[in-house]
Amino acid sequence: MSRWADVVESAPDFAERVHALFQARKHKTLATLRRDGSPRISGIETQFEDGDLWFGSMPKSLKGQDVRRDPRIALHSPSVDPPEGDQSAWVGEAKIAGRAVEEPTRFRVDITEVALTWLAPSGDHLIIQSWHPGRGLDSVKRY
Repeated sequence: MSRWADVVESAPDFAERVHALFQARKHKTLATLRRDGSPRISGIETQFEDGDLWFGSMPKSLKGQDVRRDPRIALHSPSVDPPEGDQSAWVGEAKIAGRAVEEPTRFRVDITEVALTWLAPSGDHLIIQSWHPGRGLDSVKRY
């Protein structure tokens, strides 16, 4: 598992773009696993602090119960529409997957994957960059 600081150190420009997308709006989406294994999505606020990514949960919330039972999570940045008439100016979206580790007042995310997706300036394909611990940054094009 990795900390957010590991992503920043390994791929600073990539981390800066992901961070900006996560900070674009207050509310993000958190995916957890219910007791029966089906997915649950919830609105969530996150913080990047002291080299880690954090989120909170009310003591008896369903998402908190989910991550205590099965710590695997995925976070999705706020969605931002492309400017009208210019799809290629879309800033993209970011996703972070990992495991939630409960601390005294909130959860820290041990990161297993970070992904960034955006539309190429030509507008004819997506560019998907992903970062994994021990493997670093990869990039693919999807037509």
